[in-house]
Amino acid sequence: MITLLVGKNSFEIERALAEIKSDFIGESEKIDGNDLNLARLPDILMGVSLFAEKRLLIVRGLSENKAVWTVFGDWLDKISDDIHLVLIEPKPDKRTTTFKTLKDNAVVREFQPWSDRDTAKAEQWVISEAKKLGFVLDRKSALILVQRVGIDQWQLFHALEKLAMVDDISEVTIKNIIDANLTENVFNLFETALSGRIDDLVQMIRVLEQSDDVYRLSALLFSQAFQLAAIVSATDSDNIAKDFSIHPYVVSKLTPIAKRVGKGGVSKIISILTEVDDDMKLSKTDPWLLVERALIKIANI
Repeated sequence: MITLLVGKNSFEIERALAEIKSDFIGESEKIDGNDLNLARLPDILMGVSLFAEKRLLIVRGLSENKAVWTVFGDWLDKISDDIHLVLIEPKPDKRTTTFKTLKDNAVVREFQPWSDRDTAKAEQWVISEAKKLGFVLDRKSALILVQRVGIDQWQLFHALEKLAMVDDISEVTIKNIIDANLTENVFNLFETALSGRIDDLVQMIRVLEQSDDVYRLSALLFSQAFQLAAIVSATDSDNIAKDFSIHPYVVSKLTPIAKRVGKGGVSKIISILTEVDDDMKLSKTDPWLLVERALIKIANI
């Protein structure tokens, strides 16, 4: 049997692999695809173990080994019936003959990472995972958790493991024990600037610059500004969340701000952020200082 696990969602791939291992009686054999050569293929794929009747072979990244991958399709019909071969390929070239042959002869399971449009799926997932871990997470708590952590399943699962050790789960509990991701921190930073709280703003920047990437932070600020622009420009007939692919929770948080700053204020914000983006590309000035100056300008609008 051949199973091909494809995609960059490493969490789901590892979970699928764990299920395969649990159904197999015995020890699995792990092989680095980059270390394989053609001379080893007969022993690996056709050889019989002296210690077990069945074998589970797990090969990662074989498609990166061009010498073997190119001819690997020719070996599929030679694989022993006593072997379950599991190939793990984050990003194989689907145009290759080997991939097409595997598609016809293997059980192919594809796992793609979640995008920003999958926040609703992430909220449902954390509720389901919480049950498996023995506690109940209501919809509001799930929403807060996803907003705070983001959509990375590894980080969400580790956050759920922390919450599983807490008796009373609430918004306060989540904010106390679960670290906020950069997106949530940027929203709070942006909101602080728009509220004109310069002292708080400077203090938040001092904390963020210790561990976060200033260029990623500035990109997220741009994203927040354009979401704000979409909301302030929307008409009563528009479905903002659907039409602009903005999560309803984000819409609910940005709408009061949009009403307060108006189209003129949003235009000034985008102009300020465009200027800082240009300065970061051309200037030798500390990029954190440029971001701080830009946010203080926004705070003074």
